[in-house]
Amino acid sequence: MKPLTTPPLWPTNPAAMMDAWKAGLMAFELWSTSWSTIAMRHNLWSTQPFFSPKMMKENQRMVTEKLEAGMETGLEMQKAMLGMMSGQMSPWWVTSRRAMTPYHRRSSANSRRLAK
Repeated sequence: MKPLTTPPLWPTNPAAMMDAWKAGLMAFELWSTSWSTIAMRHNLWSTQPFFSPKMMKENQRMVTEKLEAGMETGLEMQKAMLGMMSGQMSPWWVTSRRAMTPYHRRSSANSRRLAK
């Protein structure tokens, strides 16, 4: 039986370092677009009645997007766990980018859409 090789804790080559940098950049972008989306939605909630069709649609969209992103992230985490059980471990910088992608994509789109 082949012994399991674990990926290094820190990136050891330039390509892995770039992937780790991209994971950090994605985390920062997710953080900043999330805060701007929260601020813009809060502004909508404070300036429009909650029972208006526009606000009801926005609230439904927000909940649906969060549920979809959560399910996609859960699927990515399950893939990572199955990979670990089969001996095909991915480094943390690859797994973290895959896990953040659904939230990052939706948060960036919402920030752009609400800024109009």
